[in-house]
Amino acid sequence: MLIERIVVGELDSNCYVVAAHSGGKAAVIDPGADIRVIKRRLEKHKLSAECVINTHGHADHIGCDNEFGLPVYVHMLDRAFLLKPELNMSAALGSPFSVTAEIRELEDNQVITAGGVEMRVIHLPGHTPGGIALLCEDEGRKILFSGDSLFRGSIGRSDLPCGDGDALLESLRERILTLSEDTPVYPGHGESTTIGEEKRKNPFLR
Repeated sequence: MLIERIVVGELDSNCYVVAAHSGGKAAVIDPGADIRVIKRRLEKHKLSAECVINTHGHADHIGCDNEFGLPVYVHMLDRAFLLKPELNMSAALGSPFSVTAEIRELEDNQVITAGGVEMRVIHLPGHTPGGIALLCEDEGRKILFSGDSLFRGSIGRSDLPCGDGDALLESLRERILTLSEDTPVYPGHGESTTIGEEKRKNPFLR
């Protein structure tokens, strides 16, 4: 599996280009800004974007959704975030933004194939009502894209509009920490980690 991490925007959000191999189709996860940089990374691997997937609906993860002319996948409970600047926080940041691309709703445990990679949707309410992680498998090894629900040494904020700290902790403990400890985790901000490292060291989860 090919995974390219691209740090974009003023909030240093992680955008990921994911594909089974170079020279084919790719999924673009959370293209929050810097569309030229993202497209150059696709060109580097001779990839063409097949779809956009948002792990949640905040502005720093959806800012370039309209730039691909492709369907945008998001959990059904965060659909409104893509459409309303006051929910996705872009209005508060001074640049109101809404998604005009086709929006396709995701559900918990739904499996989609993008870039030749099967991804299972794991609903993780708390940072936003429709926050998700994406669980993939590469040659028998599971890989998690955790969005803004789980970071290296931390968890997502729940003090923003529609956040729920108790729900976030519960969903992480019941649905994420049960994964194999050697599962790599690619978060929405910061460096990658593993499930085992977070079980041992994350002060919010001990």
